[in-house]
Amino acid sequence: MWGAFPVLKLGSHSIPQSYCSWLNITFTRLVGMLGSDWPGATLQEIKLEKEPLKKEKHPDLLPGEVVFCSANPILKYTQDDLSQRGVFGTLFCTNFRVTFISDEMSLEETARNFKNKLYREHDVTLTCVDHIYGVYDEKRKLITGGLVKNKYPSKMIIHCKDLQVFQFCLTYTKEEDAKKIFHGIAHHCLEEKSLKCLFAFSYEGTTSPDMQRKHDTIMFDSPEDWTKEMKRTKTKCRLVTENDNFDLSQKLPKYFVIPSVIEDLSCHQGKGLPIWCWSHHSGCALFKASFLPVAQEDGDFQKHLDTMINAVAHNYLYSVKTEDLTESLPTLQDIQQSYNKFKQFFLIDNATEFWLSDVKWFSSIESSGWLDIIRQCLQKAVEVVECLEKHNTNVLITEEEGTDLCCLISSLAQIMLDPYYRTLTGFQSLVQKEWVAGCHAFLDRCNHLNQKDKDCVWQLVQQQGPAFQFSETYLTVLSDSIHVPVFSTFLFNSAYHRESFMKVESPLAQSGPSVWDWSLQFDSKAQNFFLNPLYSEKVKQTVRKPHKPKHQRQLSLPSTAFKTPPKKGFFKDEADSLKKILRVKRISRWMGSPDSPVAATWEFYEAWQRRPLDYHSLLLPCLDGPAIHLWMQRYLRWIPEVHIMGGGSVAITTKLMELLAQVQDLKRVIDQKDSSQAAKLDTHTHLQPRPLSFGSSGHMSSFPFAYSRNRSFNPIIPTGLLQSIVLTDNLASQEDEVSQFVSLV
Repeated sequence: MWGAFPVLKLGSHSIPQSYCSWLNITFTRLVGMLGSDWPGATLQEIKLEKEPLKKEKHPDLLPGEVVFCSANPILKYTQDDLSQRGVFGTLFCTNFRVTFISDEMSLEETARNFKNKLYREHDVTLTCVDHIYGVYDEKRKLITGGLVKNKYPSKMIIHCKDLQVFQFCLTYTKEEDAKKIFHGIAHHCLEEKSLKCLFAFSYEGTTSPDMQRKHDTIMFDSPEDWTKEMKRTKTKCRLVTENDNFDLSQKLPKYFVIPSVIEDLSCHQGKGLPIWCWSHHSGCALFKASFLPVAQEDGDFQKHLDTMINAVAHNYLYSVKTEDLTESLPTLQDIQQSYNKFKQFFLIDNATEFWLSDVKWFSSIESSGWLDIIRQCLQKAVEVVECLEKHNTNVLITEEEGTDLCCLISSLAQIMLDPYYRTLTGFQSLVQKEWVAGCHAFLDRCNHLNQKDKDCVWQLVQQQGPAFQFSETYLTVLSDSIHVPVFSTFLFNSAYHRESFMKVESPLAQSGPSVWDWSLQFDSKAQNFFLNPLYSEKVKQTVRKPHKPKHQRQLSLPSTAFKTPPKKGFFKDEADSLKKILRVKRISRWMGSPDSPVAATWEFYEAWQRRPLDYHSLLLPCLDGPAIHLWMQRYLRWIPEVHIMGGGSVAITTKLMELLAQVQDLKRVIDQKDSSQAAKLDTHTHLQPRPLSFGSSGHMSSFPFAYSRNRSFNPIIPTGLLQSIVLTDNLASQEDEVSQFVSLV
């Protein structure tokens, strides 16, 4: 009867303890309205005399965290149905988060193996708040800075960037406290503030000395890091260190790599410089560049453009293909609009809203265009890979600033081509190189492009799981960490922005730890969920080269006798002429009509599929419609209606079928290895086996994010809504028949 409320026994009756406090407040107000002479007693007077006073709970504050305001009692609603059940507790607003401390002890919260050290189940960081709505007279209104005055709503709804939804009822607390907590949360989450107000610059924590895994991520903030990467990929380009003090350009990194033939770096303040990304083993390479300033004269513009393209072509066989990503991919505005439309289907306030959206779920997801944008990005990355792998041609991708779509396509291409970037430390190093050191404007872009990057990588992980050392849980946590203002990794727009801010605003302070120090958020057991147990690790083989004795006559002569000095003559002149011819013919844009690259890419994909399976070589995604899936763990983990709660025989059978398929995959891998290699595979201790676990509540769709919401295990569909669903089922099934079939396949 009382739902989630704890119960207090009074004789033969049962009254919830938290509900008791609300009754007392309501009863007291009623007495005040009737007059002080009314002969009655408060609810406190009829409580048991021996009942101990309940201590007010407080959050465990981080070093440097300060409480701004609080209110009690606050009712936190669940999202199970329209009965608006929930739990009572205290709501706090600090300089780091909005946190709710329940009056009841959550046994599931304490028993969870996968929990964050920095924030709890009922917390949301200030930078993770997306929108706040207030309910006034049963009407929901979007809260902005101008609407926050003396009024406060009866209900506050918080939509988060990680797609959580929090609902708080303010009617049970004192008017002054309710007004203070509402205004405080709205102010600290919505009002414009200086960058120095973020919690990263108040955090006083230190890096844990006993890190479970060594921090091997390459940060690309020194010449040594870039030199190491250049040696690994055997590039022929040169490292630029002249921008160490940002004298060349404030929009360029401190250190970067360019073609070796470029000498003039002062032209146009770094605009249009081809920045090296990665080198193929054949010698060709991938470059990215921003657009040249449009205010130049046409002659100078074309001359500089030709110089840059020729410099890239000179890198290998005088061949280069250029691609303007702003012409072949959606604009940043289109991407933003598509994601905003897409995410609305996962910000669910109650079960009724979910069942209404479920009627046209597949067609609604498709109409947002988000999955199609992901497919287009993967398609463009495969085209880049084809030029590098099949045609051994240099590639130059361009856009206006060279720090958005260029970062995305370059990262995807490198993941497909280089197995090092499919390891955990390699992937983190790639993010540092292409996004952080590559001057992606994290602060201005609100990280939406970065979410899309994780979306695209997840498509590769779910299609080619054994090729990746990290799991989808790692990608989900990394996406969440973008909105945790403890780390400075994703706070700034560029290296210049970071250094100039630290010098002016807080010269003596630190800019916060790196997000790659996972020990600050998770213990060693939780970090095991970051690793993919099915990862097919490459076994190192010691190959002894056969000894080839030199010819006796060669041994009798100095080695310098066989080095022929370069000399000018007929053959050099002919070679120069041939290079000029090749340079003219092989410098081109993406060739053919808009439809031809798709057919060529499909042919390239089919040829790759016919090769023997090797997870440590080239990796290509399937771009068919049914192959592009919805990232369920990230987008559906907070919606209880899509979870299998308790499981039952169907849930257990489904999980066993998944495990059986994984065991068969492992068996095929082991069968391809000899007995000695199989023994080495069994001795890997850093990949600890993960036991099958459904969590204490059996949330299978969002594992390991199995959070308790005090919900009923039985899905509840309101009667009126159920009738409307039945009436419209025929029309909905006709509209979504194809989409449902595609999703199930």
